[in-house]
Amino acid sequence: MKAYTKRILVLIVGWAFIVLGILGLFLPILQGVLFLLIGLIILSSEYVWAHRLLTKVRERFPKIGRTADLATEKATAWLRRITGQPKTD
Repeated sequence: MKAYTKRILVLIVGWAFIVLGILGLFLPILQGVLFLLIGLIILSSEYVWAHRLLTKVRERFPKIGRTADLATEKATAWLRRITGQPKTD
């Protein structure tokens, strides 16, 4: 997958989760905080402000930080399987 296409896809998906998170703060059927955290995890690879905000959340709420780290590992493995990239350790 081309780097430019991958970056655009990451930005679209990340911002979609942020928008869903904001909507979820006002609508009772969506988990707003969950979607906001997912969006921050995705956008933290592209934006410094998202990385800093995610770092502050991890410092303030360590359990959420551990859960976010686990989710990041699973998402990375899933993306590698889809794109056919080899695992790098």
